[in-house]
Amino acid sequence: MSDNTVPVWLFTGPEIGERNAAIDRLRADCAKRSGNLDSHVLYASDVRVGEALSLLQNGSLFADARFVVIRGAEGITRKDEVTQLADWIASSGGAEGAYLVLASDEVGVDRRIEAAVPKENKRVFWELFEDRKERWIADFFRREGMEIEPEAVAAILDLVENNTEALRAACQPFALVHGKGYRLTEADVERVLSHNREESAFTLFDALAKGDLESALAINGKLSLSKDSSPVQTIAGLTYCFRRLADWHRLAAASVAGSGSMDEFSLKKAGFTSKRAVEQYRLASRRWDAPTTARALALLSSTDLELRSAGLQETRLELCLYSLLRANARRVAAMDAE
Repeated sequence: MSDNTVPVWLFTGPEIGERNAAIDRLRADCAKRSGNLDSHVLYASDVRVGEALSLLQNGSLFADARFVVIRGAEGITRKDEVTQLADWIASSGGAEGAYLVLASDEVGVDRRIEAAVPKENKRVFWELFEDRKERWIADFFRREGMEIEPEAVAAILDLVENNTEALRAACQPFALVHGKGYRLTEADVERVLSHNREESAFTLFDALAKGDLESALAINGKLSLSKDSSPVQTIAGLTYCFRRLADWHRLAAASVAGSGSMDEFSLKKAGFTSKRAVEQYRLASRRWDAPTTARALALLSSTDLELRSAGLQETRLELCLYSLLRANARRVAAMDAE
């Protein structure tokens, strides 16, 4: 980290594991540079920009420096907050002991914020291609002194969200239970992961894509009981999925216009790198066409505002899930009858 570098970083993209590892390395580098850190992780949906900047400017009397991570940075869209943040970044070039990381699962944030962050401090963490995920899993078990069958690798990729953070969480229990010398099989993976799968906005989207309202409501019920989730976070996750579905429709339209097809390379380049993701979004694209996807995103946005400003969050979210499936009822009924 150069002395002339503005102490602000923008880390975006869907590869959560590598992005979190990069933030951890950066935090360690900043601690080595400045001493004891007063470290905070904030969410753009929960705090105002002014609160985050106040932590950076004031911090703790017992720390040498401040290190603040704002997750969900794509949610910083209010004009006054964007201006406040951009102005702070522009004036922080010589700041000592104030480090800010803006993180987002999206590939970009507000243009003014992006323009304010130095080019060398911006990085997009793309989802790994299928072959790299396979190598990641094989390398994980090799480091643990274990072997894994190719079919077991494929089963993990089918059952786990496709980022290294989720893959690590899924693989660690096998290493703890079986230990060195064990050869992990597909049956082992199916037995454990298919029954112990953690629900998330992504599994909720999967149930919706299959038209299974009962499962969708059950998953939402489990999420509502989790201390690590909230209706606002669920809406954020579904919004991410529907934005990816909009990307799918744009890719499909471009392929048709160019008299081409959605080949494997085009899909991987657009971020659809696993067979599971391709099948999921192919199914979702049949349930929600491009105009319906746009309406779904508008519904999610309005529901997000309602959740933040009113009570009865669970009821409002359940109504949203129902509306997502009924948004194109005639088309869906025809598809289900095929």
